Amino acid sequence: MSIDDAYVELGLAPGATDAEVKQAWRRMVSRWHPDRNASAEAAALIQRINGAYERIRLATLASVDEADQAPASSAAKGRVVRRRVRLSIEEAVQGATRDLRGRLVDPCPPCDGRGVLGEPQPCPSCRGSGRQRQDWWLAWPATDKACEDCQGSGQRQTSCPTCDGAGQQTWRYRCSVRLPAGLRQGDVLMADGGGRHRGGFDGQLELRIELAPHPLFQWSDDGTLRCQLPVDGFAWLAQQWIEVPAPTGLQQMRLRRGRRVYRLPGQGLPLARGSAERGDYLVTVEPSFPSHPDAEQQALLERLAAIADAHPEKALLAWRQRLQAWKRGRRVAR
Repeated sequence: MSIDDAYVELGLAPGATDAEVKQAWRRMVSRWHPDRNASAEAAALIQRINGAYERIRLATLASVDEADQAPASSAAKGRVVRRRVRLSIEEAVQGATRDLRGRLVDPCPPCDGRGVLGEPQPCPSCRGSGRQRQDWWLAWPATDKACEDCQGSGQRQTSCPTCDGAGQQTWRYRCSVRLPAGLRQGDVLMADGGGRHRGGFDGQLELRIELAPHPLFQWSDDGTLRCQLPVDGFAWLAQQWIEVPAPTGLQQMRLRRGRRVYRLPGQGLPLARGSAERGDYLVTVEPSFPSHPDAEQQALLERLAAIADAHPEKALLAWRQRLQAWKRGRRVAR
């Protein structure tokens, strides 16, 4: 699939922004995902939609890599500091503010990054010759050797006291960044460095987003959130209300006898960066019954079984009637 075909598949014009591509892809996935669309063409369409999105994503990453390798323009204002920021799923849903700190290295201003001050001067020890005469000792004749003070260069320079001759200074920055809701794994966010006069730096932050694994939730890029939730089997049969964890806090949910998957609309991830519209939250319950009931539980189970036996369901009653007819037929045959 060509890059132009990929844009057409998502209903976009070539050159659409990253946010527009993601929003179009999520909208189409939400419409054609087999979990929501049972039509025969849904499976084939979802493959084409995902293929188009992946084609555009790879092309975008390639262009970003080329830009990173290009030399920075001397006309650019300030620097670009690249950082990775890890978010929890709760922060991705609601947005967050991060206090970012780090260290930067700049050329030392007093020595202009050279590590020395002023112009070279003749070495006073060797008078600029770079050599020192070693007097003879006993039978040994006098010889010349490299000047130890100037290492044979014949020149001396004063080391910069500000940077101790390193030619550079390390300093710390700190800036606060607001992260909008709806960020995804791999998203790139540009933020202002805050200015050095305010404790930050002159330039921009390039933040690459990572989503931390979550102990309760799983999610997909179309905004759907999922949770596997063990529940008491008797509460499930009794259709009781339970508390369900969600990124914004606990939610009340009514159990339905016989149902395993529950859809909570609008409780998933934002469909796009900064969007108020959110995907769905799918909760799959796993009813759990006691494998070794105690005496009280066993007595209650037997009582429940007796009540159910006295008032059987229609399917069970029909089965019993067929069974009785079969038994009578066997007796007549004998």
